[in-house]
Amino acid sequence: MKEIAFSGTLDPITNGHMWVIGEARSLADEVTIFLSENSLKKPQFPAEERKRIIELSAVERGWKNVHVVIVKGDYTARVAKKRGIDYLIRGIRNTSDFDYENLIQQTNVDVLHGAKTIFVMPPRDLGSVSSSFVRTLQGPVGWHWNMKKFVPGPAYRAWVLDWLRKEWDALWQSQSADQVNVADSDYWFTYLTGETSYGGADRHYHNLDHLVHGLTEIRVWAGLSNATATEIDTLKKAFWFHDAVYGHAQEPVVSDEEASARLWLESKLDLGAADGSADLIRATDHFQATTIDHPLKQVMLGVDLAILGQEEEIYDAYALAIRREYQHIPEVDYKANRRNALIHLRDKCRKGLLYGDAYFAEQYGEAALSNMTREIDSLGAV
Repeated sequence: MKEIAFSGTLDPITNGHMWVIGEARSLADEVTIFLSENSLKKPQFPAEERKRIIELSAVERGWKNVHVVIVKGDYTARVAKKRGIDYLIRGIRNTSDFDYENLIQQTNVDVLHGAKTIFVMPPRDLGSVSSSFVRTLQGPVGWHWNMKKFVPGPAYRAWVLDWLRKEWDALWQSQSADQVNVADSDYWFTYLTGETSYGGADRHYHNLDHLVHGLTEIRVWAGLSNATATEIDTLKKAFWFHDAVYGHAQEPVVSDEEASARLWLESKLDLGAADGSADLIRATDHFQATTIDHPLKQVMLGVDLAILGQEEEIYDAYALAIRREYQHIPEVDYKANRRNALIHLRDKCRKGLLYGDAYFAEQYGEAALSNMTREIDSLGAV
């Protein structure tokens, strides 16, 4: 077969969609994806952005024979026929899908005189994956880790950046003009999510995922506490900047945390109480933590260390990511340093001092102790 087509809104494109496109590639020399732009739907991304995401997802797989066409105001089956494509391909996950797709197939052929449809059934692990399923994951702590399992890399990155953009804009829009320098907010969002900061290729843990996790932790903590809007904003500002500088401090005597605090102050985004967020950034520095006295200090530390109390799968991925960030350190040295650091944190956890805020202690204390003990054992004796 010379060419076959696949169609959908693809918001977002999922690994299930990618599987169907892969099947299409095995049947035809060329695959055209008809991306529907339906005025009745309100997708997360406009059609042009979805097209870009799909194209990047194809490139990520090394697929050179996949092309994307945006369809406006017409039926995809009819557009396909006009372009000389006789067959569409669709995935069938269950009997409900079959009933629906069979009806569409009959309409395409009998009413529209368009392309016919070939049905394929995805493997069991993709049987429940759909765009609507992926969208429902967003919200609770860990939503981004779950989403990452079901979408290709470019779709995940676009979704996370969109989520972060909304969080960022909401942070500054909630404040009055005399409190915030809105004019520079676009620049700093681009900087923080770009290659020189959390979006950098060398950021394997202290990256965009870490930002999403921390901001989600703050949101959940705020919903369960009596925190004021000012306290929540102070925490969020600090978390956005707390690892803005990582492994790149300009002066040897200045820690990354101190450099990040200075960067926050230099940004002049906060025209009011910027020092409070700077103190919270410095509180994440092991060497400065004891000198910082701020009422939100323990919450900030709880958010930053919440990763230690996640499910084993998430914790193990975190441990591997930390190793990658220190890949320049020889294995023997890394194991010794990492083991000593974990033993220190585990001792604090056993004494009830790792999480100074009651919420984080209850939520993550027990799991953190178990996770750190597992990793310490895996590192072996020094």
